[in-house]
Amino acid sequence: MTKKETRNIYKEKRLQLPHAQQAKMDDLLLIQFQQLDIVIPSLIMTYSPLERLNEFDPAYITDYCHFKNPEQTLIFPVMDETKNTMYAAATHIDTSFELNKYDIAEPVNGAHIFTNEIEMVIVPLLAFDTKGNRVGYGKGYYDRFLSECNAACIKVGFSYFEPVDAIDDINAHDIKLDYGITPGGIFAF
Repeated sequence: MTKKETRNIYKEKRLQLPHAQQAKMDDLLLIQFQQLDIVIPSLIMTYSPLERLNEFDPAYITDYCHFKNPEQTLIFPVMDETKNTMYAAATHIDTSFELNKYDIAEPVNGAHIFTNEIEMVIVPLLAFDTKGNRVGYGKGYYDRFLSECNAACIKVGFSYFEPVDAIDDINAHDIKLDYGITPGGIFAF
């Protein structure tokens, strides 16, 4: 299946999820993440979910991470549309957020963090395959960003659905996940 086909199918599948089923799956995703054999890092990049697309809310994961590591600093992406890139901004309890042109909440005046300092990135996705390739929304922001992260940075994605067998049109610039988590299990790549 191509990225475009996968994107269309899984965007629609996610929109069809009843809220009660999605809430149950959120709990199962958190339970799966709690089974992941990693040390919870201090510098975690997350994202603001697109509720209109029934996107998984990583706050379930970051709240658990904060419980396990109270020294955690949450980092959010900020898009630089003039350069077609994004940068990392640290947040704190009083950080305010504004919507960008894609209706994604971004921190206002967050402290810039060097990409190579980030220890874990929770990567938004629509689907991933059995080899760790992910399908996002098609703009390439995350692949460009992840290519600048250090090799030890943990890249984890969450999906309400099991991985597809293969995404056929993977390119050299596509960055794989280290872990894909579904309600039914953990996939390590």
